[in-house]
Amino acid sequence: PREPPKSRGSPGDRGADTVPKNQGVRTRLSGWFLDICGVSPLDSSQVRVNIDDGVLPQAVGERVIFLIDPEACVACLACVRVCPTEAVAVDGTLVQIVDEACIACGLCLPACPHDAIHASGEIGRALTVAARGDGILILSAEATAHFFPATPEQVVNACYAAGFRTVHRGVIGDELVAAEYLSLWRDAGWGTLIRSTDPVVVETVRIDYPELVPYLAPVTIPAVAEARYLRAQHGQELRIVYAGVAAPRNTPELDAAVTFEDLERIFELRGVSVLGQSDFFARIPEERRRHLSAAGGLPLAMLEEARHASRRFRTMRGLRHLPALAQAVAVDRLDLGFVDLLSFEGSLDHPLLGPRDQLYWRRALVASAEPPRSPQPVVDGTLVASVGATFDIRPRRLASDPTAVAALLEAIGPGPNGRPWDCGACGFTTCARFASAAVLGRATLRQCPPYQERRAEEASREAAVDLLTGLATFRVLRDRLGHEIERSKRSEEGFAVMFIDLDRFKLLNDRFGHEAGNEVLKAVADEIRSAVRASDLAARYGGDEFVVILTRTDLHGARRVAEALRAGIEGVGRRLGYEVGVVTASIGLAEFDPASPSEGDLLVTADRALYQAKAAGRNAVANEGAA
Repeated sequence: PREPPKSRGSPGDRGADTVPKNQGVRTRLSGWFLDICGVSPLDSSQVRVNIDDGVLPQAVGERVIFLIDPEACVACLACVRVCPTEAVAVDGTLVQIVDEACIACGLCLPACPHDAIHASGEIGRALTVAARGDGILILSAEATAHFFPATPEQVVNACYAAGFRTVHRGVIGDELVAAEYLSLWRDAGWGTLIRSTDPVVVETVRIDYPELVPYLAPVTIPAVAEARYLRAQHGQELRIVYAGVAAPRNTPELDAAVTFEDLERIFELRGVSVLGQSDFFARIPEERRRHLSAAGGLPLAMLEEARHASRRFRTMRGLRHLPALAQAVAVDRLDLGFVDLLSFEGSLDHPLLGPRDQLYWRRALVASAEPPRSPQPVVDGTLVASVGATFDIRPRRLASDPTAVAALLEAIGPGPNGRPWDCGACGFTTCARFASAAVLGRATLRQCPPYQERRAEEASREAAVDLLTGLATFRVLRDRLGHEIERSKRSEEGFAVMFIDLDRFKLLNDRFGHEAGNEVLKAVADEIRSAVRASDLAARYGGDEFVVILTRTDLHGARRVAEALRAGIEGVGRRLGYEVGVVTASIGLAEFDPASPSEGDLLVTADRALYQAKAAGRNAVANEGAA
């Protein structure tokens, strides 16, 4: 097939629970590949020291982990919006993935627009197995798409050259699992059975939908089944590594699990060039043909019969189906038959393999490399290897403090109809779910558009309105003054400006205290508001100074308003219980005449008039140039 098109991926579904913010956050980054033995895989000399003794480094809880590069991450929170288990911890601008909550679905990879998220497996353990020279690699069929344009033969030969004794293509595991599913399919004794070959689905059910655990098919995933079969065939001491996109989690059957990028790194560290390998198998290959199974582990016979028995077979793709499935099975007690549930459209659709719109190209490429089917079984029926599985219920993670959740919901506020917004713009289905995650550090109010809109409106109001007096701010005054000058020039209607200053206000503050001073300022502001029209603008200039723009008013009209206001401010002092003369104001006037506009700043002119009023003995009104 031709080269795949260059494109971007798209995010997927969401929904689920949370864990404590300080629990299991992984921060050890090294070239996007975390070596679980504590050594960076980028340093091949250090890796050599670890693998020469042939002892496997200690395993970690998760086979494949996802890491966020703090240098590339800009905290855009796209990963938070798509994570179905709230496994992303947010602390200011620091964003990290919590291993214990991560189900390795990979939805965060295509969602991140900055390529800040990377996945890494147990590369240190896999290197050790390869260096020993006696280990087996289970290489999933999706490797054909990942390593293109290298041929499948070249990839397998590279695995041999890297040190793996044999390379299996996952067919045996699919065949073993398919046989078990076919047996279950033909047993009519069950009402609902959920496919259990997808580790992402199984982990999500165990954590968030424990009511569905009894309905999971008691069948392990193909990679584990194949590992059991190979050990039954070659001995229990056999070392087995799995390379693929849907790595099993917390299973002892595999000694290591790596991604395809990890495998590329192993080739590099072992000095192996994939494209430099022969186009023919260097050794007799392990079984690649299928007899019973389709890719993924379901039997062909079952899929054929399902076409004619749709009531017993339902196909679901995506974790978004789990809530409805739980309702139907656990609450409504409906028998749904076999539920073919996968987190994606098969392994080839996993985000680790690339953009979603290249899915059909990948399918065509892998299909072109499939050998013909075998007419005979490819599994040795005399070998006894279990394909069964049991699934326990993982305890639900820590719940959020209801009081803190309620406080956060109050901060967000209700919608115009008085109900929660529940707009989903934050990536959560409800405001309550978002608040629960935010309290535990799995989300931030930066994600909430209604909250941010309200904050913006409040900030705009704070910038426009003085908090103490309720009058306009200096910023609004300057803008309005400029607009009024332009309007006056167009309409040829003048306007006036009053500059008001409270006399000896500092002495009042010193004598009666700042709280008393604030009360006077608020009362004076009320008096100014009552003295001007709705078309005028009253603003607090700063401290105990105020400015009023009187639209369509000449100097004589302004003086009448100013005298009335001066007397009103005197009355404020009396109403507040102060002696006569304690609360007074001096007022300076200036006029803008569009017919003969004066030079200079109008506020400066009014300020000079104000000082004339003060020089005249205070508690007076003056305009520049007046006697």
